[in-house]
Amino acid sequence: MTSMITTATWVPRGFAAPFPAKYNFDEDEFERIANLAKLQLDDANEELEEAQEEEKNGADSDKDADDSEDKASSHDGEAEDIDIDDDDLKKYDLEHYDDDDEDAEGQRMDMFGNIKSLAYYESNKDDPYITIPDGEDDEDDDREELQILATDNLLLAAKVEDELAHLEVYVYEDEADNLYVHHDIMLPAIPLCVEWLDIPVSKSNVEKDSIANFVAVGTMDPDIEVWDLDTIDCMYPNAILGQGANPEEEGKKKKKKKSKKANDEYHVDAVLSLAANRKHRNLLASASADKTVKLWDLHTTKCAKSYSYHTDKVCSLAWHSVESTVLLSGSYDRTIVAADMRAPEAKAPRWGVESDVENVRWDPHDPNFFYVSTENGIIHYHDIRNAPPNPSASKPVWTLQAHDESLSSFDINAHIPGFMATGSTDKTVKLWNIQPTGPAMVVSRNLDVGKVFATNFAPDAEVAFRLAVAGSKGTMNVWDTSTNGAVRQAFAHKISNKSEGGEIRERLIGVEEDESSSEDEGGEGGDDENGEPESMDED
Repeated sequence: MTSMITTATWVPRGFAAPFPAKYNFDEDEFERIANLAKLQLDDANEELEEAQEEEKNGADSDKDADDSEDKASSHDGEAEDIDIDDDDLKKYDLEHYDDDDEDAEGQRMDMFGNIKSLAYYESNKDDPYITIPDGEDDEDDDREELQILATDNLLLAAKVEDELAHLEVYVYEDEADNLYVHHDIMLPAIPLCVEWLDIPVSKSNVEKDSIANFVAVGTMDPDIEVWDLDTIDCMYPNAILGQGANPEEEGKKKKKKKSKKANDEYHVDAVLSLAANRKHRNLLASASADKTVKLWDLHTTKCAKSYSYHTDKVCSLAWHSVESTVLLSGSYDRTIVAADMRAPEAKAPRWGVESDVENVRWDPHDPNFFYVSTENGIIHYHDIRNAPPNPSASKPVWTLQAHDESLSSFDINAHIPGFMATGSTDKTVKLWNIQPTGPAMVVSRNLDVGKVFATNFAPDAEVAFRLAVAGSKGTMNVWDTSTNGAVRQAFAHKISNKSEGGEIRERLIGVEEDESSSEDEGGEGGDDENGEPESMDED
């Protein structure tokens, strides 16, 4: 079975519900799903009636065939009469086999003589000796298993196994060196991007601007699905952003092939990137292979505005941390645009790179700079104040040939200035120390996840050195980079020396296999496949 994790993201501590709710499929929920999916119930009922009629007709014909077979077999068996007076059958008294034996003599089968004096209760609730109601013990066990502590982090991974696509929700317990799958969400197509949301979307009985724990998922389909992470075993998303949420378009889609022409209402091709605005929390930006960027209002689940800054697929987005209306977008047309969403008609500054853009990031420690990774394995570091007159005249502050193959993922640590992680299709993860003179590699590592598609630092200061790494082998690992000697030396001023005097073993935490083995993936020290402690290849 082949599996692959295409993308991943963290959920900060304190946002997940301590006890996630079980999905309740009642009449109201059915009505919500019917309205959301715009189901053609009349057509479905007609199809059901037709299927039942066909089944009934088929059953009648089968019954007629069986009757004819029974008649034939009974005719064939008339020649063989059973003689019940046969000596071997007499002892079984077959003539009185079904008679009641009320007056039959014999020993009583009662185990206890006073059996009639025992009390019997129709319901266990009435029995004073049964103190735990039916099912309550099991419910308590399930509730305890689903509990998420305030010190736990959620880690979301978009996974494909053979033809099955789903979002795995991991719980990472840092103190216990434990990583496990809490629950998962089925997806309609191969997932390409995941964005955590802190606002409720189409959720009843809650304030629209309250704090919540949701996720938006972009896939090979043009629709964006929004799910509630605090509800287990959901059957359908809370909201769909796109054509799937439009009843008229849904009806047209059944009659004719969906148009691939880009428009201002919804995407018509795969969704490649999502970016939630942390200051204007109801805004979600999406980038698509249809060459457009769209801005969604999560209160209405409608597209507020569509932008066409690029001439090829738009693959990465990032909101500015200070100027919250400025959006950075990168495209396969080898350009990066920083545009103010309030002024769609204004000419936006544009930078050029040598190959297709993979990812873009703002510098969290200096909002005047941004990073760009490319298909050629190069990272460009630009100053937004030095916008070129045309993309070909772009002059980065520095460039870094980080990998020999596509630089598929990278992240900048928000709590530790100058700490950068890069991942590539060359199957290596590299850690960098960015200094005023430029970046210097701290360590290079193959974590045995295959081609690396996700490298994400944990969002909380308490676990700032934890790096989530996943790739084409479908496994998720959390690497505590502070336990590596080279990292400790490079960022000594940021690492507490709790273990001074003793040897510090490297921590690589993965999901434990179901089958017991001598190798403990979830324990400290991160043993490799041969059972030996994993080590870094340090420069």
